[in-house]
Amino acid sequence: IFVGTIHIYTICRHLMVMGQSAKVLEYLLWASICMESSIPLLSVHYLTWRATLYAAVSQCYFDCQAGIHGEIFARRGLIKIDELKQLEDISSSLEHTEAEKIFREATLKMSVMIFKRAVYASRRKSNSFRRESKVNPRKAVNLSWPRTTTERLLVAMFDGAAAQFLAILEALSDRSRNLLPPHPPVPDEMQIGDVTSELFSAGLEILSGNSFCIKKQQQLVRSLDLHFILKNIFVITAGEKGVSGDAAVKFVKLAFSYEEWNVFYSALEFVDNFLQAQDDPTWKKAEIELKLLTLMQPIVFPGKSEHIFSISDDGNSKGSTHQASEKTQTIRKESLKPGDPFRDLMILATTVFSYISTSEQNVHPDKEILVDVVMCLWQKCKTELQQIQMSGSHCLEYIHKHQAYQWVHLLWIMNEIIEKSNIADTNVMFAEITLCIAAILENVADS
Repeated sequence: IFVGTIHIYTICRHLMVMGQSAKVLEYLLWASICMESSIPLLSVHYLTWRATLYAAVSQCYFDCQAGIHGEIFARRGLIKIDELKQLEDISSSLEHTEAEKIFREATLKMSVMIFKRAVYASRRKSNSFRRESKVNPRKAVNLSWPRTTTERLLVAMFDGAAAQFLAILEALSDRSRNLLPPHPPVPDEMQIGDVTSELFSAGLEILSGNSFCIKKQQQLVRSLDLHFILKNIFVITAGEKGVSGDAAVKFVKLAFSYEEWNVFYSALEFVDNFLQAQDDPTWKKAEIELKLLTLMQPIVFPGKSEHIFSISDDGNSKGSTHQASEKTQTIRKESLKPGDPFRDLMILATTVFSYISTSEQNVHPDKEILVDVVMCLWQKCKTELQQIQMSGSHCLEYIHKHQAYQWVHLLWIMNEIIEKSNIADTNVMFAEITLCIAAILENVADS
């Protein structure tokens, strides 16, 4: 039974990543029940794996937009864990420290899945809720933790900054939400938007090291192997001490997706300092991806962040609680500097092309980000390129008359990115790009 559940879980995990959670839910649910139906598999030795299956079932419910069922199943799992703990306290077959670690890991998995919905549902239910003012990340250093309703719930449910940061990431993560627009519809309730902002504010506070848990409660999470949890509930998680680099990068990407620009650039300062101090290619890859996000920001969201930040002549961000690195300030200035739209498009295109042409394969950006970049470029220059394509045998004349050489150059770069990064089969739109450049070249030859 145990080996069978491992095979089921492995297959279902890949399908969940592909967006097929609805199809695998019943199989994961069946695997969980099979674990419970075997007396030997109910022991503490198998609890970590059983909790992993519970978390996967809950995640499937959330992916299927049935969050209430995900929370109910997680609470059921928490009850099962507590029942086993009571039996273990009566007659322990393992060393106390080892058993305590296993129970803490399993409890954390269930608590995170409960928090994922509870943080929003509790705000919806409270009709008498008095709306609190949003916390400005730049002024957060002057306030004591916990500062908001969301942070108080975090403190009540989780011990330690690592566990709290994991809960924040999971609450903000949504498989239906892409890095770039369009995004799924946002609920009309004003409270939901407030909760999202409070989650980002809390995450930034933990990331900056100003939270009470970072300062006072690190010892509580040092014995908790949160890295193992990462593999089993599909989220970037915190490390044993503080917050890991992977978790921080994930947080920055989420801030970009939710258009939380104050948090995005503030978190980018902390993360950039960390990334530049690392030699591992993994961190170089993350640094490249964040650089691409800063270049895409003025293209995808024009005019939305120019007035958020005030940068002094010496390169320091006014009111910042952290000294940003020189490179981060350069990135920010580039993204905020006004200019013609084509300039931003060309900078983004040439930067991506440079990375995939000169960097080692293991530091290339993820294909998902490369697809987003190419699609972003294509949507912005599609109209101009189609005008060139439709000019027919007068193609060269049209290009010369309208100074359209730059658009053809941009199209060539996009096609090279698609070819060098092997993403041609990921989106049918890329075929349109290839056909467009082929048609233009044929028209040039006929001119």
